[in-house]
Amino acid sequence: MVPHLITALTGPINELEQRVLDSMPAIERWFRLEWMEHTPPFYTSVDIRNAGFKLAPVDTNLYPGGWANLTPEMLPLAVQSAMAAIEKICPEAKNLLVIPENNTRDTYYLANLAQLKRIFHMAGLNVRIGSIDPDVKEPTSVSLPDGDSVLIEPIVRSRRRLGLKDFDPCTILLNNDLSTGVPGILEDIHEQYLLPPLHAGWSVRRKSNHFQSYEEISKRFGKLLGIDPWLITPMFNKCGAVNFAEGDGMDCLTTNVDALLGKIRKKYKEYGIGEKPFVVVKADNGTSGLAIATVREAKELEALTGQGSAQMSAMKEGGRAPVRDVIVQEGVLTNERIDQAVAEPVVYMMDRYVVGGFYRVHAGRGSDENLNAPGAGYVPLAFADSTRLPQPGAKPGASAPNRFYMYGVIGRLAMLAASYELEATDPDAEVYD
Repeated sequence: MVPHLITALTGPINELEQRVLDSMPAIERWFRLEWMEHTPPFYTSVDIRNAGFKLAPVDTNLYPGGWANLTPEMLPLAVQSAMAAIEKICPEAKNLLVIPENNTRDTYYLANLAQLKRIFHMAGLNVRIGSIDPDVKEPTSVSLPDGDSVLIEPIVRSRRRLGLKDFDPCTILLNNDLSTGVPGILEDIHEQYLLPPLHAGWSVRRKSNHFQSYEEISKRFGKLLGIDPWLITPMFNKCGAVNFAEGDGMDCLTTNVDALLGKIRKKYKEYGIGEKPFVVVKADNGTSGLAIATVREAKELEALTGQGSAQMSAMKEGGRAPVRDVIVQEGVLTNERIDQAVAEPVVYMMDRYVVGGFYRVHAGRGSDENLNAPGAGYVPLAFADSTRLPQPGAKPGASAPNRFYMYGVIGRLAMLAASYELEATDPDAEVYD
C-alpha cells in the first residue's frame, strides 16, 4: 500500500490528515476500482507541498531521475513493483534497454541510472544503458563517487528495432523526458515495448492538461472523503502565445494572475487563513525546475519582461529556449523543515505502488519559493520501526500514525491524473462511436 516512512512533520494531526487516515479502507478500495479501468504510468514522481491547511501536488514527472535518493531499505519495494509492472506489460521480458537524458555528465543523474539498473536487474532482467545522443559513438564507462560505475553505449537502430551492438531488448525504458522533441530514431518502433509511450514526453505533455485531469479526479475524491477538493488541489489558469522578451501576451498573463490571486484570497478568507496568497508562473511543459517565478502581485510580472525574460527561458541539453505557453498555478506554502531549511516531500512510484520518497531541501529558499533549483539537497525518508506502526483499535497516542500515508494518497491521485492525461493524448487510442 504505502510504506511507513518518518516525515519531518511535528505537532498534532490536523483535521485533513485525520480524515485521510480514518478513511484508509474506503480510499484503498477507490484506488483499486480506478486501476481496474485505467493503466498507471510505468513510473512516476510527484512533488508535494504541505501547508498544514492544504496538501497538494505541484509537479508530476513521468521520467523520474532521482532514484539514487531512495535508501537501500526501499529497494525491495521498488523491485517488487518493477516485477509487477513488467509482468503486466511483457511477462516474457528478458532484456531491458534504458535510454537516458542526452549530454549528461552529472554524477547525480548517473547515480540515478545505476540505481535503475540495479532495481531491474534484481527484478530478473538483463539491463544495459544505451544513449540516443549522436555524440556517444563508443561505449563509455563513467565512475561514480561511491565507487560504482555506469557504462553508456551508443544505440543501434535497425529497420524495425532498437538495441545495442550485441543486445536485442524486448522492452525499452525511457529516462529521457523528450522536452526537445521526439528524435526520429525512436519513431515507428512496433516490435518492442517503449515505456513510457512517446506522448508522455514534454514535447506533447502540458501541465495544464495534467492539472485539469487532477482537478476532475480531486472533485470525486473530495466527495468520497466529504472534504472541499480545494484542500488537495492547486487552482490554475493558463496562457498561450506569451513572449516575455517582447512583452507580448502579458495582458492575458496579468489578467489570469489577478483572477487567480482573487480566487485564492476568497478561499483564504473562507478558511480564516492569514497567509499572503501567491501564484507560481511557469512553463506549461517541463523545464527541469527552470523558468519558474513566484508572483504575489500582478505588477511583479513586469520584472519578467525585457532583460528579465532570461528567468523565463528553459535550458535543456545545452540550449536555452524561450517559454511561450505558461501555466499560472496557485502557490502552496510548505511548512516542513529539515535543520531549519525549507523542505518538500517527493513521492516515488512504480506501476500503481508507492515505493518510497525523500525530501527536497533548499536552505536559500523561502516557504513560498520553488525548491527545485541549484543549491537543492536531498534527504532520504527513513522507515519507521515496526513497533511504531499504527495498530487498528489502539488508543490515541498508543501508536504512531503513518503520516507518509497522506503523501502516498496525493501522489497516487496525481499518478491517476497522469493516466487520464495519457489516455486523452494517446495518438493510437481506439475511438468508439
